[in-house]
Amino acid sequence: MTIWTGFTRMARIEVVVDGEQVPNVRDLLLAAGATGYTALHGVSGFGHHGQHEGRLLFNDRNSLSLLISVVPTEQAEPVVAGIRKLLDNQHGVVFISETHVSRPEYFQPSQGDVDTPT
Repeated sequence: MTIWTGFTRMARIEVVVDGEQVPNVRDLLLAAGATGYTALHGVSGFGHHGQHEGRLLFNDRNSLSLLISVVPTEQAEPVVAGIRKLLDNQHGVVFISETHVSRPEYFQPSQGDVDTPT
């Protein structure tokens, strides 16, 4: 295992879901203590349900989206548990991996953080 000097170990959570599920995943991430996320809409690929094109026909709810968030490792389990429960009845997949960040304070909730976007 590589030791990255000046970096802090954290958990990277990636979720691929139908665009209409993005608000649900976003709410789970934020409610579990994630301080932010990145959403990529119109992702394409090939998997369990065959080929998925990344075209946005009319809006981002009719395509697949990828949400990426980084949380302290101790917060990862509740986040993943909530997402797995959501995916029990939906298309989608979740990945979790170890990552290392240079600014860990960006991923730690501060006293003034709000749980949902305004």
